[in-house]
Amino acid sequence: MSQALAKNLYISPQEYLEGEPLAETKHEYIDGEVYAMAGASDAHTTVALNAASALKIHLRGSPCRTYISDMKVRIGEDNAFFYPDVMICCEPSDQEEEQNYLKKSPKIIIEVLSPSTENKDRGEKFILYRQLSSLEEYILIDPRKYYVEHYKRLENDQWILSSYDNAESELIFSSINFKCSLVDLYEDVVFVDS
Repeated sequence: MSQALAKNLYISPQEYLEGEPLAETKHEYIDGEVYAMAGASDAHTTVALNAASALKIHLRGSPCRTYISDMKVRIGEDNAFFYPDVMICCEPSDQEEEQNYLKKSPKIIIEVLSPSTENKDRGEKFILYRQLSSLEEYILIDPRKYYVEHYKRLENDQWILSSYDNAESELIFSSINFKCSLVDLYEDVVFVDS
């Protein structure tokens, strides 16, 4: 993600939503500021595709849908709009026609880390994502090595972190009864020495 397109220039949510379908690049939106999104590495896109593919197959026949990074999620009353790398939505209201370009009730959000977004994914985005009452699990995947952080919401609205750094580790998304080994999640990824 780059710097804000125009510092101190407020863009209304309506202006953002009207302009985004016409834009040549995707943008994320936080409280009136718009941020252009950068391209992703081979490892980043491979891990995101592996996760989305496995989840789509697992959820076949269920009311849940798997979305990739071209689908926006809306936070609050138009406070923020993001394009998660992978998102699972199970609420019927997210399938209605007026939600064709954005979703409001994801159950799971997955972000694949990159050097330019890692701090925001762990910080500001996670703070905003936690406002989504539907969100039960938040997953951060490092495409540079075997490392996954899995945040799970507890009944008292606290979050518990589990981390995995072994290729044989099994990642479990309990909200949708899904299991996946890190070997499968990282299939075809070529790790590059930094």
